[in-house]
Formats: sequence, structure tokens, C-alpha cells
Amino acid sequence: KPIKLTMSAFGSYSGVERIDFTGIQNGCFLITGDTGAGKTTIFDAVTYAYMEEPAEESGTETLMRSQYADSETDTYVEFQFLYRDQEYTAEEIRNNLRPSKRKNADGTIKFVKETAKISLILPDEVNFRKEKEIDLKIEEIIGLDVNQFTQIAMIAQGDFLKLLHAESKERKQIFSKIFHTRIFWKIQDTLKEQAKEL
Repeated sequence: KPIKLTMSAFGSYSGVERIDFTGIQNGCFLITGDTGAGKTTIFDAVTYAYMEEPAEESGTETLMRSQYADSETDTYVEFQFLYRDQEYTAEEIRNNLRPSKRKNADGTIKFVKETAKISLILPDEVNFRKEKEIDLKIEEIIGLDVNQFTQIAMIAQGDFLKLLHAESKERKQIFSKIFHTRIFWKIQDTLKEQAKEL
């Protein structure tokens, strides 16, 4: 259950944006807005905080840094959530450029990229800071890896639009891509071939 999401210089948000989910009484809400308003970025941020990957397949580390942010603003996502009434905090800070003390040969300011920082704070305040440890712990907590999480928790916006307008045959292919069911197609084809041989 989400508690609070903070995004800074992330995706389409140039500054710091905070979403407080605690004011929602019935647990059901709608994220709405114009095209390009940053709806998908919210889902990207949640997935990024959990799994260090955006929800959209097209998302990359470069795209996560807002093109509208100034050089002094850090790019980070912090996500507080409840699981079985225990509070966790996942934080991802990366792709930050800092002005260097040295300048370029032409006198312009030189920027250096800082190392990414990630952390997962558990209810007992134990803090994990290594990517592999965090990935394993997140999987242990919610029982899902990044692919399973994005399949179950959300369908990427582009795929949803394709579903709305697709023919039945196309829908089958889209669902197969989302839920990675191609292996079952292969099993089905193999059984058909074996049946023909018999």
C-alpha cells in the first residue's frame, strides 16, 4: 500500500513533487490529466524505486533525468509503502551532474556525474545499500521480480491503447508479450506436431 511518493527532477517533473496517498480513504483513486502531464511518470517512479527500472520498456536512465531540471537539482525517487502493516522506504538517487571545480578548455563549466545511491530501509530501520541485496529483499518482501511486478501491477500505457483498438489476433500477441506466454505457444505447437506424428 503506497504511503508517499517523492520525485525530484524525474521524468516530466523538473522540481520536487510529492504525492501523499494517506488522505485516500477508500483505497481507490484515479490518476488523470492531459497527455504529457506526467501520469505514466508516477508509475515509472514507483517501479524505479522498487526495482531500479522504469515501468515503460522505453524508459532509460537518461530519460529518467528531467530535461527541464537545472543542474543543481538532484534526480531521485523516494517511495514509502506499507506491506503487512510494516513500513518500508525505497530510495533511488542517480544520474546527477555536479559542476566540477575545473572548467573545460573553452572556459565553460564542466559537469561530473555522481555515483548512483540506492537504499531500502526496513521497519526495524535496517538499511540495505547494495543493489543485489535490495533486489533480493524487495522480491522477498513483495514476492515479485521486476517483470512480474510490471505484469501484475500495471499495463504500460502504449500496450493498453493497443489493446483497446486491436483485433482478437493482435490482442493475443499483446497479452503474450505482456505476460510472457510464448513458451506455452511453443509447448502447444510441439504437442500438435507430436499428435500429427502419432
